[in-house]
Amino acid sequence: MSKPEVKALSAEQIQQMLDVSPFNLFLGLTVVSADPVTQEVTMRSAMRPEFERRPGSKQWHGGVIASVIDTVGDFAVGMMVGRGLPTVNFRVDYLRPAVDTALVAVSRVRRAGKSVGIADVDVFNEKGVLLAIGRGTYSTLES
Repeated sequence: MSKPEVKALSAEQIQQMLDVSPFNLFLGLTVVSADPVTQEVTMRSAMRPEFERRPGSKQWHGGVIASVIDTVGDFAVGMMVGRGLPTVNFRVDYLRPAVDTALVAVSRVRRAGKSVGIADVDVFNEKGVLLAIGRGTYSTLES
C-alpha cells in the first residue's frame, strides 16, 4: 500500500504555523515567498532592540541569526513534507556583521527524504549583501 501524496504547504499555511509559536512571533518572521517547485522559502525579520549584540549597537546577535536560519530551513523542508519538523543538526557560518538592517533569509531544500531533510539557508541584509550561511538537517519521520 502506498502512502498518500503530501500536498506542499503554501506561504499562507507556513505563516499561520509561524504565528502560533511565541518564539517565532518574537522573531517577527514574515513569509515573503514559498515555492514548492523551486523548493525555496524566503522570510524576513526586522531588527528590534532585543536582538542587539550590545545595547544601542544595532548589530544583530549571532544567536538570533542562528535561530532565523534554523527556522527558515525547517519550514522549507516542512513545506515539502506538509508539517513543521524537529531539528537534528544545523551549522552557521557568519560572513559579516548584520548592522541596522532587516534580515532576509532564503532557504533551498537539498533533500526531503523519508527520514531526513536538508536545507541550505543564505541570510542577506536589505541591500542583498550575504551576511551568513547555514545548513539544517531535520527529521522527516512521522511521529
